[in-house]
Amino acid sequence: MKSFIFLFAFILFGFLNAQTEASKNNRVSPIDSVEIKLKDSLQVEIVYSRPYLKGREFSKLVPYGQVWRTGANEATVFEINENVVIEGKMLPAGKYSLYTIPGENETIVIFNKDWNQWGTKYNEKRDALRISVPTIRSEESVEQFTIDLDETGAACLVWGNTLFTFHIQNA
Repeated sequence: MKSFIFLFAFILFGFLNAQTEASKNNRVSPIDSVEIKLKDSLQVEIVYSRPYLKGREFSKLVPYGQVWRTGANEATVFEINENVVIEGKMLPAGKYSLYTIPGENETIVIFNKDWNQWGTKYNEKRDALRISVPTIRSEESVEQFTIDLDETGAACLVWGNTLFTFHIQNA
């Protein structure tokens, strides 16, 4: 009888786990990641969800001056395996959630120590680093939120006609 209960529990757990994974893959804002290896052994990875504009304006979805989870669903995760310098400021190796405060002329990029959480649970007291970068208006609109990393260490975040970039370097 005990082995039957154990077997039933094992099968049920497997089914529930498969359902959870399936629901992550069928989201309106799908999960994506971008990673790059920079000079020597520095690795950078960003895992995020990619919402769509669907005819809406970026500034209406993400009001200026308010903290944005920088994606959708869970917090966007920024992971580095070595200490780095971002826009002239030191950030220790580790995992961070990535938040932003978009503005008309500048965007504040926030690296927060609480990385394994739902995206709306931001706690300013857990910030590891804040930087300010220019907000750039693009002529071309990007329908789906996109983050890109290039071999120079530039991280470019773009959605709609709004984009901003920050630079990552070895410490």
